[in-house]
Amino acid sequence: MLVHICCSVDSHFFLEKLQHDFPEEKLTGFFYDPNIHPYSEYQLRYLDVQRSCKKLGIDLLEGEYDFENWIDAVRGLEKEPEKGARCEVCFDKRFITSAKKALELGEKKITTTLLVSPLKSQEQLKRVGDDFHEKHGVEFIAVDYRSGGGTQDQSRVTKEEQLYRQDYCGCLFGLTMQREQQDKLMDEMFSPISGQTLPASIEERLEMYSYRNELEDKSIEYKIIKQKFLNYRQFNFKLISGKKDVLDAYALSYSTLPRKKAQGRIEFAAHNIHYFNREEIKLITLEFFNKQNSTNYKSVKELIYNPLSYEQELTFRKEINNTDYDLSPIIVVENIPDTKLTIQLDATTYEDTKEKIIIL
Repeated sequence: MLVHICCSVDSHFFLEKLQHDFPEEKLTGFFYDPNIHPYSEYQLRYLDVQRSCKKLGIDLLEGEYDFENWIDAVRGLEKEPEKGARCEVCFDKRFITSAKKALELGEKKITTTLLVSPLKSQEQLKRVGDDFHEKHGVEFIAVDYRSGGGTQDQSRVTKEEQLYRQDYCGCLFGLTMQREQQDKLMDEMFSPISGQTLPASIEERLEMYSYRNELEDKSIEYKIIKQKFLNYRQFNFKLISGKKDVLDAYALSYSTLPRKKAQGRIEFAAHNIHYFNREEIKLITLEFFNKQNSTNYKSVKELIYNPLSYEQELTFRKEINNTDYDLSPIIVVENIPDTKLTIQLDATTYEDTKEKIIIL
């Protein structure tokens, strides 16, 4: 039986149940989910599915990540709600591809872990699956593992196996609507030009779960916990000298301005820190930055495209301000300008939760 897999949270419990209920069937997993966006989220979910299938002794195949074709397939349905017409088109596309893979492999049966997801309509899935059976001759196995306490069992398995528990279906459009309803920043879509790993980002989770797999390969016991913290995202930043001369400048992480703009001049300097006469803003030279961080940046532009890690920046920020709770802008420039300055900084801080590995 070919089993279309969407994520480990759905698949691990689902596959365990299939192994129990269909002991005569050789199960083959097929991870085909071109709807998942961004690609880093796709990589993270596939990584966890690989681990899950390895633990269950199930062969796993990966389908093509043809995201652009998926976008074309759902065009015009972007505003459809969860379980609406867009989802049905999405199921069609994934089932057709899965059915063709089943025929290619000589399989006569197919099912999908989407059946166990509380965000999906089982009736909708069964309708599409039965249609595939009629057209392609591949039987769709519509098992119901949600009822009778199944959802609770699934949650237990997810916790016991420390699976990656994503908090959105995977679709860009579903995510957009979900974050709008939550009135929450859609920070999954942030990808800085610097390539810096942002706190609580998908990239950070991908690094953490890769590390988790390394620990398991070495038989090192661990626990994944969650912690609340103050997150930060910088949307744009510009430093203007005089009326229109834009200077190369870098604003350290957790730099904020309440009104997104400040105008003024350097008022005084002390201990290589130059104090602006507005909004507690501080400017430092690249030379001082290099000295304090044991770095060798040749220009501020190089710093912009290859910054320190977030942890290193926060350590440096604490050295400058002698506190963990400072949100004032700290700006790195090559030379301190002796002109009127305009600082444009659009950034936000917000309560968030991230995962962390504890070695036992």
